[in-house]
Amino acid sequence: MYQISELARRVGLSRTTLLYYEKQGLLSGQRGANGYRIYSERDAEIATKQQARNLLAALLGRDSLRSWHQATEQLAPEAFLDWLQHQGLSEKQALHLKWLSRDMNEHEQYMADFMTVFRTLDRWGPGSDVDSLRALTALPIAPQKIIDIGCGKGFSTLLLARETDADITAVDNEQSALDDLAHKLADTQLDRRVTLQCASMTALPNEKSTFDLIWSEAAAYIMGFSKALLEWKPLLNETGYMVISDLVWLTDSPGQAVTEFWSQEYPDMVTVSTRLRHIANAGLTLIDHFTISDQAWYDYYIPLKQRIKQLKPTMSDSTALADIEREISAYENYLGEFGYEMFIMKK
Repeated sequence: MYQISELARRVGLSRTTLLYYEKQGLLSGQRGANGYRIYSERDAEIATKQQARNLLAALLGRDSLRSWHQATEQLAPEAFLDWLQHQGLSEKQALHLKWLSRDMNEHEQYMADFMTVFRTLDRWGPGSDVDSLRALTALPIAPQKIIDIGCGKGFSTLLLARETDADITAVDNEQSALDDLAHKLADTQLDRRVTLQCASMTALPNEKSTFDLIWSEAAAYIMGFSKALLEWKPLLNETGYMVISDLVWLTDSPGQAVTEFWSQEYPDMVTVSTRLRHIANAGLTLIDHFTISDQAWYDYYIPLKQRIKQLKPTMSDSTALADIEREISAYENYLGEFGYEMFIMKK
């Protein structure tokens, strides 16, 4: 016999879900001598079958998969990504689905709407040249071979090309972003030292010990900060460095509303002190770290907000637009409780 918390752990469902099943007559909990509700192996079997039924209904398009995706991603993120790819999605699609729509029934329309919003925007994440230059000047070396992972339309790539003499490999899995970057590089005559590479950050084709600097702004979250450190580290030579920014909590007690928002959008979000432990666990030495400026957020969100306002009359039912509006609201109301932290590390 199980108490409700024990049954919830056994079948992988929340206490609230089990109480709902009981209200629907699916479970038949009884009061024990101590007054607590107790459940049998039969109840566990029924709960498991009901969970499977709900998943099948969602896969058949009769219900939303969002809550299932959120719960599964939190419990086993790597297994979840692997499962998405085994459903026939490309890795690029799976990564977008994992962090954005979380609903396979709406995926194609969601991604089409998402790209409609961002295709005309220069910045695809918070950042500024001032913050990037601050991180670059914190390095005790003049890098000669750099890889910029998740470069997007190439703000950081362009800065690195202007401020160093290095050969740079700019990596992203969105070809349209790389095409845009190619035009900017040609216009500024910086293209001779920059190689564009359309590839997944989770399976980079580059040789080990190739680079003396790995750079990645507002992108490592896609595969997970700790995993990125471990998988990218072998690309560095023996005296190489990493500069990576990541979304973090800036307080130990954020508000409930903003906590609920980011628990869905970025379940791996932690405090700066926790990230510092992850860096040490990866065998890297911290050189410096700092929170990016408010200007970096302003430069990202103001154009994004204007773009949403422009599209809203013709896309009022878009789930993607609604999700982006929620993110903008979190920025406007709670920035300071969270932010991007720039970490400068040595191998």
